[in-house]
Formats: sequence, C-alpha cells, structure tokens
Amino acid sequence: MKKKILIVDDEINIGLLLSKFLTKNGFEVSNAASGALGLEMLSTKTFDLVLCDYRLEDVDGKEILIKIKERHPATTVIIITGYSDIRLAVELIKLGAYDYITKPLYPDEILITINNALKATNAVISQNISTHKENISPAASNLSGQPEYIDGISMEAKTLSKQIQLVAPTAYSVILTGESGTGKEYVARAIHLNSPRKNEPFVTMDCGSLSKELAASEFFGHEKGAFTGALYTKIGHFEQANGGTLFLDEIGNLPYDIQAILLRAVQERKLKRIGSTKEIDIDIRLIVATHENLHKNIQRGTFREDLYHRFNEFAIHIPSLKNRHKDVLIFAQKFLLATNKELCKNIKGFSKEVKDCFLRYNWPGNIRELKNVIRRVALLTDGKEVKVDTLPLEISMAQVKIKPKDIPLKPKPILKKADLKITTREAEYITILTVLKEAGYNKTKAAQILNIDRKTLYNKIKSFKLDQGK
Repeated sequence: MKKKILIVDDEINIGLLLSKFLTKNGFEVSNAASGALGLEMLSTKTFDLVLCDYRLEDVDGKEILIKIKERHPATTVIIITGYSDIRLAVELIKLGAYDYITKPLYPDEILITINNALKATNAVISQNISTHKENISPAASNLSGQPEYIDGISMEAKTLSKQIQLVAPTAYSVILTGESGTGKEYVARAIHLNSPRKNEPFVTMDCGSLSKELAASEFFGHEKGAFTGALYTKIGHFEQANGGTLFLDEIGNLPYDIQAILLRAVQERKLKRIGSTKEIDIDIRLIVATHENLHKNIQRGTFREDLYHRFNEFAIHIPSLKNRHKDVLIFAQKFLLATNKELCKNIKGFSKEVKDCFLRYNWPGNIRELKNVIRRVALLTDGKEVKVDTLPLEISMAQVKIKPKDIPLKPKPILKKADLKITTREAEYITILTVLKEAGYNKTKAAQILNIDRKTLYNKIKSFKLDQGK
C-alpha cells in the first residue's frame, strides 16, 4: 500500500514539483496551499507524513505542527525552512517534528529524509505491537542501530571520558548538563554500555515533549479502558526499562505536579499502571539531562529540590563543541563513515578548505549540527572528497571573528570637510559596528541583520578598516 503524504506549502509551484517528484517515487501525494486547508484535509483523511513549509501566509509551521501532534499524534511531520536556524530546529523537534529540511531543496535529500522518517515510524509501531503482545525481549534493541559514543582527543574530551568510566560501574543516578546538541544521549548510552546493566534495556524519554495529560501514562503505562482512547494495555517507560537504564532528556521541562509522582516512584521503586491496583517492582538506573540551570529553576519554584537531589548523585557537564575544536575533525570523519554506509558511498574525507572552514566555524548547534552538516555534504558529494562548495553558506563563509579589542572606539575621520557624505558614512559606520557587536562579531549573521549580502559587508568592513586588527 502506498504511503500517503500531505504537502502544505503556499508556494504552489514548489508544492506541485514536490508532488510530481514524490508521486514518481511511489507515494500517494496531496497538496494544501494554506495551513488552514492542510488541517481541514487532515481532519477528513489519514496521512502517514506531512511535509509542511514553516513560513505560510495564514499560520506558521510551528502552529501547524502543534495542532497535528495534538489531533493526529501518529502522523509524522517534517518542516521545510528557508534558512538554517539551529535553535528553531531544536524547538521544532522538541514539539514533535521528525526533522527539518532547509532550502534550497534537493530532491534526493528530501526522499532520504522521508524514507528515514517512515522507517522510524514503522519501527515505533512494530515495537508497540510487540510490547502489546508481550513478546519483546528484555534487552530489546533500544540500542540497536544507535551510533557508538565517539571519544575525542581534547582535554575536555579526556576529562569527559574519565568521568564516564568512573561512574558507569556504579548504580549512581547521573545528571548530564550542557547546551543542546552536545551529545548528552551519547554520553548516557556510553554510561549504560559500560555498566553491569549493559545487556538490559536502555530506554529514552523526552520530557520536553510531554504534556501534563500524557506524562503519567508515558511514565507508568495504563490498562485497557483506563480512560477514553485507552484501546489496549500500554507498558510505560519505567516498566520497559526495568533491569536497565532509563534516560530522561530535558528533565527541566517536566510539569511540576508530575515531578511529585516521579519522585514517589523513584523513591519507592514501585509503580502502578493507570487503571490498575497492582504494584510493580522496578529496578532501574536513572540518567537525566538538561540544558537548563536547575538551580535557577529551583529558585523560581519550577523544579522540586528534593527531586534534584535524588537525581544528582553524580553530575557531568558536557562541553560545547566550540570549546573542543580539536575534536571537530574526529567527529566529522566518524559521521562521514556512518553516512557512507547509509548512502552506499565511499567518500574518503574532506578537502583542506573544508577542514579549515570546520575549524573556523563556531558550531552553535554543537555535535547535532555537525552531524546534520556531514549528512548534507555527503549527499551532495560525487567524488572521493568533500569540497567547500557543498558546505552551507554560514560555514563556508565563516571567518575568524573580529574581536572587540580590534575595533576602534570612534570612527576615523574620512574627510576634513563636514558635509552630508561624512554624516552618512559615519552613520553607516556606527550602524555596522553596532550590529557586529549584537551579532557577536559574526559577519554572516551581521549581514543577515543588515539585509545586505556578505560580500558587501566585507567590503564595507575593509573600507572602514574594522578588520585591521586581525
């Protein structure tokens, strides 16, 4: 049976081109030229996947995503964006999007992303069916197909590795902190695989995507008929992880009243499925992760201090990629090898220009961003070496950042005679200098804010001698 895809895009030409391409590749495709029409079509027909543009005239893609996940949680959603914004990407994925694709659109990339999304959805459905039939094995493959932890050579990486090896053999609960995309789940898996529980389940749960209404069912499961829509008995994440490790990501986003229920289960090591009176003993190791400052959350009254201390038997901070540049090329090569297998390619490595760009770039999205970039450039590479023309512009145009000490505090006099040209040029100087500061001296970002192309900005910086200190 053909998989059904709904394309929601108010640029009709793009929608028709995507529709034609996907139809040729065996999908049944429908088009909606607005967000409202897309939601209306979803209410009358079931779709396996929605491909939705983020910028629609009537509503943005985030709102569409939220409504789809509320009304049709089994439908997979991929968002198309006109620019690469890692913060937006993280937010969309937390809200339930499988992935996001940036323009310009490449048909092969879209097809691979769609096929991966549908495979992932099928895997979840198969797992739920197996769980329902109680045929799932204890060491079931929450680990199968998952990438191994990548060790680095930087001092930060060596410290992190020592901490993993130190805490892994114990039964300690662990809090992992660090920016989004730094690889907290990789570290959690490494701890599990080096522990006595390595042959037992490793179960992950994203607390950032949980609603108050669903949290208890996701944690503890429910019996058939326990509430409206409970069509079968569901085993919760605690029970799935019994004997092994439960990894709770973005724990800082957990609703406050659910924290009390979680604390009770962790302390008593017992749970009840919703709708059941039977207590189930649980033996799990807890690893939690957050990019937030939980101490500040405790002070604000949004996170329970007793729950924090229950988790915080050992804490590991995972450094951002910008603070471990020695590891960038190691990660890049590992991701390239993995992508070669996925795409059946044999790309050997990166050109010197690409390596230089990787080392200059600040990687605000950390390891997650690097992995996505490698998958994209590998798709675009035909030969044995990744070339610079396959890189996203923000990386290929990355420069050594201008430092504040390198910029003069006052504009340099341009002409002795004060006239309109001087006034205009000085105003331009001040505007560029102000925006550069606001953009953290990142020229690519500054050019976007100023609404000029990068080449124009570089020429102006040169004419004002703002880069003289480099």
